[in-house]
Amino acid sequence: MRRRRELLARTDESGMTLVELMVAMTLGVVVMGGVIFLLIGAMRSQPRLEKQGTNIQTARFVLERLTRELRNGIVVDKATASSVSFQTYVRHATCGVETTTASSVAATKCEVTFTCSSTSCTRTEAAPGVYTGTAVTIFSGLNNSSSVFAYKPSSTYPTYVEITLKIPDPSGSGALTVSDAASLRNATLSD
Repeated sequence: MRRRRELLARTDESGMTLVELMVAMTLGVVVMGGVIFLLIGAMRSQPRLEKQGTNIQTARFVLERLTRELRNGIVVDKATASSVSFQTYVRHATCGVETTTASSVAATKCEVTFTCSSTSCTRTEAAPGVYTGTAVTIFSGLNNSSSVFAYKPSSTYPTYVEITLKIPDPSGSGALTVSDAASLRNATLSD
């Protein structure tokens, strides 16, 4: 019996054959190649996705600023597809000055004008009824080919302003659209 076990132990060839080893190695190389291909694709698309995210984040910031100022507006004086001028209260001692006043000081009534071209948006602050002043670029890199502002009920007496900003898609496939709207909540205030 002991002899038989020794004979079986010598003839038992547990393990892998050369063919099995070659098939396993080939499958391992194919799987690793697929993983590396996916990793390289993700690394190549990362800068484009990061740029797209930055563009959208910046446009949302500008849009939030625009809508916040419009909500605090009293009356829209001029309304076109590329520009909106409205009276609002700002936290400056005088209109057109960058220095912010303390919260205990009353806000100043000013004329704020946002103008958006096909590539950028600017903000101008002046005395009520004055539409000129130093324009400050608040956002550049737009891809607007159509109107930025739309008004309801009409552009002659708007109380609701819709804003649409189109920014270029880094992949080159058109433009990304970011939009919002604001109602003049202080429109009922009088001078």
